[in-house]
Amino acid sequence: MVLEFTKMNGAGNDFVLIDNRAQTIKFVRDQIARLCDRHRGVGADGLLMLIPSVSGKADWGWEFFNSDGSSGEMCGNGARCFARFVQSRTGSAGDFSFETEAGIIAASFHGDSVTVNLTEPVDLRLDEQVPLSAGTQTITIHSLNTGVPHAVLFVPDAGKALVQQLGSEIRRHPHFGLRGTNVNFVQLLGSNRIRVRTFERGVEGETLACGTGVTAAALVSSRVHKLISPVRVHVEGGDELEVSFKETNGQFTDVRLTGPAEFVFEGRIEI
Repeated sequence: MVLEFTKMNGAGNDFVLIDNRAQTIKFVRDQIARLCDRHRGVGADGLLMLIPSVSGKADWGWEFFNSDGSSGEMCGNGARCFARFVQSRTGSAGDFSFETEAGIIAASFHGDSVTVNLTEPVDLRLDEQVPLSAGTQTITIHSLNTGVPHAVLFVPDAGKALVQQLGSEIRRHPHFGLRGTNVNFVQLLGSNRIRVRTFERGVEGETLACGTGVTAAALVSSRVHKLISPVRVHVEGGDELEVSFKETNGQFTDVRLTGPAEFVFEGRIEI
């Protein structure tokens, strides 16, 4: 089978996107992993497929897979890329919605930037003491589900954070259950600005940006360090994303993520 695809990136978080509105394409996990392999395939942090809305409650639907072939509920940078991809494939001139496993996402466009209105975050937990494997140290971790689960650690210098080593341990820590968590290392920069580096579950390593992780980091920072909306977030790929939100009776609402979504190239590959 020869497959037509589009390669995109959102703040360095890159994806393979496929138009499967006809629903004729069915992948097995190994095929997805090979497509995302940077040596034997296209190379990407994940794969996104455009499909019709399953429930009929949104304009479109998506299927999202991590680079290891596992399915994922939500991806913030992927959502922005997906929105721009849908716009190019369908000719949609206005805002629209699409259905994910985490809920219905709304997308709007502002020049080169895309804004996605995320589902309401859940399961906020602050100041949890989590023991490390050596048993001689505990670390303070905050956590929040912004479509997928995220752990948030505040560090004095994100550039020196042990993202691969510590991120891998926390990602699979029993404290976060069988599926584990994504892990964000957050440095306060002042003036409602933070720097975030993320170890992503499903990629099993650091990515240049993580939209849901950036969002979790911004919301936790607002609660723990009194940052106010909008929060500007510097990511490892060099871009800056914006997280805006409201808070009512202790609940975050109207959470929006804004940033770039860029086309890289189109191609065909044999599967």
